[in-house]
Amino acid sequence: MSIAFLLTSLVVVVTPGTGVVYTLAAGLSHGRRASIVAAFACTLGIVPHLIATITGLAALLHTSAVAYETVKYLGVAYLLYMAWATLRDKDALTVETESEPRPVSRVIASGVLLNLLNPKLTMFFVAFLPQFVPAGESGSLGAMLRLGAVFMALTFVVFAAYGMCAAAVRHRVLARPQVMTGIRRVFAVCFVGLSARLAVA
Repeated sequence: MSIAFLLTSLVVVVTPGTGVVYTLAAGLSHGRRASIVAAFACTLGIVPHLIATITGLAALLHTSAVAYETVKYLGVAYLLYMAWATLRDKDALTVETESEPRPVSRVIASGVLLNLLNPKLTMFFVAFLPQFVPAGESGSLGAMLRLGAVFMALTFVVFAAYGMCAAAVRHRVLARPQVMTGIRRVFAVCFVGLSARLAVA
């Protein structure tokens, strides 16, 4: 496997984006278990993009401005919703001690949607994966699946690390509710900023 592929994938995964922000929020507000689930959910959200790339659906997004813009603005709308929900619902970002943990299905659904409604991820696969796949050879499909699996593994490991770091400091803010209020606002601003970046892409 190419070192260039691993290094480029690592840079893409480590660079903060919607998935990183979501995983950090999950770890900080709900602990280690939620951070791992969030990392898994964001990783799972890559699968549709990989399938789209393999089946050629990504080519449609690449050539059809209407299709691309539709998916893009759905993603923008969902990021703005996440920002609004983070500010409006104080329970969305609170440190829990004795209450019931956040349902796994809810964490997974939100994480998958964040990545699913991000056409830039599909565009990344279209432009990136083919460079490391032998064109016209019988093993090209298998090679693409293996590279996609490696990218997903890197995503899970890096996102989980982000989330675990956030979970490690969550107890330090238990006695400081004003800090959580500030953090909640920061995450809301991050979601708005990410939606703006996606909108102008």
